[in-house]
Amino acid sequence: MEVLVEHLGAVQFEIKAGQHTIACDQPPENGGFDEGMTPPELLLASLGACAGYYATQYLRKRKLATEGTKVRVTADKVKDPPRMDNFHVAVQVPSTLSQEHRIGVEEAIHHCLIHNTLLHAPKITLDVQPTQDLGSGATPPQGQFIRS
Repeated sequence: MEVLVEHLGAVQFEIKAGQHTIACDQPPENGGFDEGMTPPELLLASLGACAGYYATQYLRKRKLATEGTKVRVTADKVKDPPRMDNFHVAVQVPSTLSQEHRIGVEEAIHHCLIHNTLLHAPKITLDVQPTQDLGSGATPPQGQFIRS
């Protein structure tokens, strides 16, 4: 999996994944133009979309209604170190579910890649290099810093 993030100016970035492009920006109080989600909002969106996908897959396989399914994700900003914590994922489904199906939806969401990534701290490598070395599709060399 890979995304390419390119600085556009000010605090705006263009994010590309395959044929898809989105904008990332900051609100005016942080020097931005508020023309895209912030990085923390993108993380919440990723978790919500993943949870929604697994919830609707469960419902679809059982021929239950999926249209109108909504996911709300919240988290707190905390310090030392600055990060997000206390994530809460609330899923609204379009019809009343039996206890069995409510449990089934919850179990399905626990298979979400983003959910599991956040539950099990991943290794993150960092490599800083001149721009010309990071072409589209190029794999950066192994970093020297590993955060776990």
